[in-house]
Amino acid sequence: MRGLTTGYVVQRVGMFFLTIWIGATLIYFIPRMMPGDPIAGVVSRMVAQSGNVENQAELIAAWREKFGLDDPPLVQYLRYVSNVVTFDLDYSLAWFPARVSDLIVRGLPWTIGLLLIATVISFIAGNVIGALLGWRRTPRFLKSLLPVTLVFTSVPFFMLGMLFIYFFAYILDVLPPTGAYGRGITPEFDWEFIGSVIQHGIMPALAIIVASMGFWALGMRGMMITTDGEDYMILAQAKGLKPRRVFLQYSVRNAILPQVTALALSMGSLVAGSILVEYLFSYPGTGYLLYQGIVNNDFNVIQGVVFVLIVATSLAVLIIDLLYPLIDPRITYQRG
Repeated sequence: MRGLTTGYVVQRVGMFFLTIWIGATLIYFIPRMMPGDPIAGVVSRMVAQSGNVENQAELIAAWREKFGLDDPPLVQYLRYVSNVVTFDLDYSLAWFPARVSDLIVRGLPWTIGLLLIATVISFIAGNVIGALLGWRRTPRFLKSLLPVTLVFTSVPFFMLGMLFIYFFAYILDVLPPTGAYGRGITPEFDWEFIGSVIQHGIMPALAIIVASMGFWALGMRGMMITTDGEDYMILAQAKGLKPRRVFLQYSVRNAILPQVTALALSMGSLVAGSILVEYLFSYPGTGYLLYQGIVNNDFNVIQGVVFVLIVATSLAVLIIDLLYPLIDPRITYQRG
């Protein structure tokens, strides 16, 4: 690939694995700092549901031995690292005998679908609005209307979600308040199921889009203003090129580069915001699974979900970094 060197690729891949190891180590220790015993919590919920559980102490001791919670901390950590390397995320403490990997695989398509669609729409819409706001030839009436779309930018995802539920679900009664698809609908690849999924996904996606769109718009507007006085812009205008070509191929193309980097770096914050959105809408994604893992003090679920998010975010940053020379030929990692 033009502009890349073998040494730089090796360095970036090494940093990729180092980032994953540091992140995996942090998510191993942080959940264990939380008060409470996860096994005792499971037994307590069993007691609350059935009214009585015999031999509670023996049951807790047997489960702790089964999950290796009484082993020395170093042994537990090394076993955890071995499992992470082989992508064996172990059993869930709260939903035994379900495996963490099965729970994540079940929720991952919902999160990917929600975040992918919402992020792409937000990124495109925000950058279009920002580019038009920063372009001096944009009509004045359009410049006065576009900022209206950024009114809710400072409102958190979950607050917008609550507002949308109240307005669209209870006042207008046009969208379902929670869930991923309607009750009584079989999850099959047919139009009834697809239509129900789209209908249930509008409000969660809209909350993410509206809240994050202004971030892209403001960043793009600033970059457009920065490129306006550059030499290549003055030369393009002096050559008599059409304003549309100057706008797209000279101004937008150069202003979009920092936005692409920000897109990869913002994946972590988008995922964090989607956790509350999924919880609010009872959306069965990995964010909702992570919330349940935290509530139930399920170490393995927390570690598994966050590890997948760390790998996905780090991989996105790595790919964007390596693709930069293709996006802008002026960028090169070759010395001299």
